[in-house]
Amino acid sequence: MSPQRRSGLGTNQEAIRRHNLGTVLRHVHGAGEMSRAELTSLMGLNRSTIAGLVGELESLGITERADPAEGVRQGAGRPSAGVRIAADGPYVIAVDLGVDRAVVARVGLGGRILQRSQAPVHSDGEAWQVGAAVAALIRTVVEDAPAASPLVGIGISVPGLVRRNDGLIRLAPNLEWHDVSFGGIVLAALGLDVPVCLANDADLGALAEHTRGAGVGTDELIYISGNVGVGAGIITGGHRLEGAGGYAGEVGHLRFNPQGRPCHCGNLGCWETEVGAHAIASAIACPPDKVVQLGEVLESFGKPSPALRATGTALGQGLASLVNAFNPRMVILGGYFRSLYLLVGREVDAGLAERALPAPLESVTLALPGLGADSSLLGAAEIALEPLFVDPVAALGTAIDDVRSRLAG
Repeated sequence: MSPQRRSGLGTNQEAIRRHNLGTVLRHVHGAGEMSRAELTSLMGLNRSTIAGLVGELESLGITERADPAEGVRQGAGRPSAGVRIAADGPYVIAVDLGVDRAVVARVGLGGRILQRSQAPVHSDGEAWQVGAAVAALIRTVVEDAPAASPLVGIGISVPGLVRRNDGLIRLAPNLEWHDVSFGGIVLAALGLDVPVCLANDADLGALAEHTRGAGVGTDELIYISGNVGVGAGIITGGHRLEGAGGYAGEVGHLRFNPQGRPCHCGNLGCWETEVGAHAIASAIACPPDKVVQLGEVLESFGKPSPALRATGTALGQGLASLVNAFNPRMVILGGYFRSLYLLVGREVDAGLAERALPAPLESVTLALPGLGADSSLLGAAEIALEPLFVDPVAALGTAIDDVRSRLAG
């Protein structure tokens, strides 16, 4: 065999090894802790290969050994040694950018929120002002980060249309943003060069709920986000449905009532004009300055009015179109829809049953988020962590150690 052929074979073997390394890490990330025997069974590799991969992750500071007594026993004999996420391992910064506030968290593998902070955001603020506020929150959440723990990247959830290939915010109507490179703005405010990923809030809500929320084990689901506007994140076949440019899921602008009210998108009778925050606020006489806190307003609401019950029916009827189109096993109601469903769940169920086809209706369940208000935040963490699962060695090669001192400098 020629040196060239031998070199090519080595490269392929190295790629396979790194892929397996990332796959082991993905499994442990999902479970928090596993035994080596479980990994052997899941991945179909022999025990010595799994032991080598686990040993490398430990040497990288990503995982650590759990005492055999803490491991999961597999049949007779002593229990298999456990593998768990290292306490001071790598982390990411997750940003959930809302219309009225920004929530920032330092998140470790396993979806552990290590520290969080939030601050108000003014919807009429310039993008650079919001970026500066987010950068200040990032500095806050890394203050107590161990110096040896590397920052792998930043993930940002946005209430708008985000171009998949470069993270450009094409449109965030409730922030009044058009073609904003918000990731670059945040990095410039921090003075750091670290990978940054952006995606739509509903899309990330679906990802997080599928990974560790109400949709774990469900590979066909839709996450509906109520965040002033209405959007959907769709998981099909266990993967995010993003569309050609990353703009899939703008379900709030599906035609619902041809004789309905004008929508800010320029059309008439969009579903959002019936179940969006402004429509619900009108139904309950919510003051305009409280619309962005609609979820909290609904939580304190008493007996639902006929107008609010009609909104519940419209929500269910619109969901029926999604059930008919995508045949999900679960629809998760996020944002202010969580609070709305607790008030008018009967009307939502009736509207869904009225318009959904019998066959897809039989297999769907409506659910509330298992992650509460943190679905999009933890989804932002997931996309920032993804490079670790693709190639842990390469991801750590671009990570930044001792971020606290760098930001202070």
